[in-house]
Amino acid sequence: MFTVRPLKPTFKSYLPPLQTDVKKSLHPPVKKLEATLLPGEIVVNEVNFVRKCIGAEKSPDDLWGKLICTNFKVSFVTHEALAQPRFQVSNRLLGEHDIPLACVDQVVTVNDAKGKKKVLGSNQKLKFNPSEVILYCKDFRIVRFSFDEAGPEGAKKVCLAIAHYSRPADPQLLFGFELIGTRYLGSTEDGLNAARPTGGSQTPLFACSSDWDREIKRTGAAEWRVCSVNQGYGVSPSLPEFFVVPASLADQDLRQYAEAFSGQRLPVWCWNHPNGSALTRMADITDPLQQKRLDQRICNAIIKSHPQRGDVHKADLDKNLPSIQEVHNSLVRLRHICVMDPFEETEEKWLSSVENSQWLDYVRTFLKHSCDVVYILEGLNASVILQEEEGRDLSCVVSSLVQIMVDPHFRSLSGFQGLVQKEWVMAGHRFLDRCNHLKKSDKEESPLFLLFLDCVWQLMNQYPSAFEFTETYLALLSDSMWVPVFSTFLFNGPKHHADTMHDFLEDKKITLGEGEELCLPPVWDWSQQLSVRDQALFNNPIYVGKAAPYAHNGAVKSFRRTKHKTWSSTLRGAPPSQTGWSSTLRGTPPALARNGLQGSQGTLPRRNSLAAQLKSDLFPARDVPEGPSERFARDWFSGPADPQGLLLPQLLPSHLALWRLYFLRWVPEAVIPRGGPVTAVHAVSQLAHEIETLQSQLRRYKGPASSSSPGGGGTPRASPDGGRPPPGTPPPAAEPSRMFFKAGSLYEPSPPPPEFLSSSFPFSPVGNLCRPNLRGTPISKLLNGAKTWLSTETLAAGETA
Repeated sequence: MFTVRPLKPTFKSYLPPLQTDVKKSLHPPVKKLEATLLPGEIVVNEVNFVRKCIGAEKSPDDLWGKLICTNFKVSFVTHEALAQPRFQVSNRLLGEHDIPLACVDQVVTVNDAKGKKKVLGSNQKLKFNPSEVILYCKDFRIVRFSFDEAGPEGAKKVCLAIAHYSRPADPQLLFGFELIGTRYLGSTEDGLNAARPTGGSQTPLFACSSDWDREIKRTGAAEWRVCSVNQGYGVSPSLPEFFVVPASLADQDLRQYAEAFSGQRLPVWCWNHPNGSALTRMADITDPLQQKRLDQRICNAIIKSHPQRGDVHKADLDKNLPSIQEVHNSLVRLRHICVMDPFEETEEKWLSSVENSQWLDYVRTFLKHSCDVVYILEGLNASVILQEEEGRDLSCVVSSLVQIMVDPHFRSLSGFQGLVQKEWVMAGHRFLDRCNHLKKSDKEESPLFLLFLDCVWQLMNQYPSAFEFTETYLALLSDSMWVPVFSTFLFNGPKHHADTMHDFLEDKKITLGEGEELCLPPVWDWSQQLSVRDQALFNNPIYVGKAAPYAHNGAVKSFRRTKHKTWSSTLRGAPPSQTGWSSTLRGTPPALARNGLQGSQGTLPRRNSLAAQLKSDLFPARDVPEGPSERFARDWFSGPADPQGLLLPQLLPSHLALWRLYFLRWVPEAVIPRGGPVTAVHAVSQLAHEIETLQSQLRRYKGPASSSSPGGGGTPRASPDGGRPPPGTPPPAAEPSRMFFKAGSLYEPSPPPPEFLSSSFPFSPVGNLCRPNLRGTPISKLLNGAKTWLSTETLAAGETA
């Protein structure tokens, strides 16, 4: 017999791998929370186990994750997903929970245990451990993070980092410079394009003489010329290198006159009416000895540029319009009412608070003054000089509004972007100071550009088919002011832009080749922020463009703009009792009229508006003399509307609404689930997409040369062979749709509205500091679209029943 040696147990061959596999199967690796960084973006500080507060109190819907501060944004990274997809637009530069540092207005730290609260500034110390931090943002967001489970030192450091990096001491510390520097050095292939910007498709930047030449030819301003006297910014530090002046003014005279104007800002041309009258802007003349002589010389030159030698009228904006500080204070009051102060129990107090903020009053004032300028240009056939101390603040608003009202070109997307570039960026508007990107002086801050966008929205709200773009575009354009990577909103003028870029290249020791230029991209290249699909939200599905078919009284007509056409001869609006001009003086309260339809949707009436209607019947209105501009408006409103003609706004308080998508989009109590204007846009977009699909199918069947372009109102023509393409011809590629919302099958009923639609679309109120739930109160019913409301008791009784 033989004996078998017992095998020695060993764990080296298979047991350790087995144990490792078991661990892997029972405890899968957890993905590390990391922020998505752009080229040149670095993490400054971070803290784990942070709770993002969804409601006012602790809620099971709160999100847990890591709070990260970079040199570009405040980022919250979490594994948890929201209950439903409420955030629909995906920004390529920012995540759903990201806030650009330039958008942070105040950083407030709170210690609940000690009852302490502190507003942090740059390079300040924090003597207590914060239990939470509240970020008040310039776009009306309020975001709150709690540090219940986070380390006290890490929480304190991240709060101090946010406060410090949101207040850069120099323009070069804005993130855009870090991004393009990294991009130029070639460290990565991602990020923004740092080559010389083109401004996006079909958007002129007016940085060269050729853009001004094209605008002169487009408007027929034959007696005006492009002037290059300011090349190298040797004459005026705030004017562009190229601008337009009367042809009768020589360069030598302009150099001599410049010293007499504030900021050496010479009178410059803005736009020409088809009748020959011109819109110009001019700074104050600081030398009293030369004031009369220069005034006469400038006026004579403008008169000579008019084909009929029309008169020249001056509009003193400083005397007739609110100051930049008053506009700023008004927005501060409105912000408190909309997102910071709790809604009151009665709607009357809340609406009166909105009225007392004076924001809508200032919107009406700027619209009314712009209408007066339109009357001079068109009704009197006279030129206008917009005079302001420096001619780079209030005149930007008025000149832009006048051109939008009179010239339909500026209601197209490319035309509007060119208008902002021409009348704001190249005209030297101080975006850096007015946006207060460096947080240096609150006295210089003023939301003039937001006021302008609000005025444009008021026009869009009254004439929705006259604009190619949507209110979503206006809101995203305003939000882009707080993304510090675009040249459009980061400088105080073209010279400041050039000097800052030159200093940046020298500091970074970057050498450019001959003819090469390193520039921050303009905001008009929307592909830097949004996908092609998201950019489709910019397109208005009911826009009546140039030569587009338009139905009127059952007949299809085609509006075509001809050169030197008097637009007011074909455009009219509502009856005179609904205009807000002469009826404003007489106290007659009209019903809201919009493109021939009367209703109250989308408006927030002023306080005691019902009482005003009752008083008009009890007390006769006083006879007030009607001025020439009121007569001009009354005559204009007496006819039908032409979306491609002159537009005059209706200015009664009931006609001007609060821009709810912008001011109330982050307030959960104000959101209308599956409702609001977006539902109408959704339905119309589906119809527009269905029409585009049918047109595309017709072109495929009849051949590409058998019909005109879509929207052109042309008649299809049969091809010689009966409309069929030659054998072997490949079918044309499907044309991309301009609509964000697309129709389903042409043979099936339209699908119901998506679940994610709400009145705040495409923005999400989730994650902002919420107040106690107010559903069921009169103000919540008003915000959710109730047409009439009585008292709290009546509403409560109705709900109980």
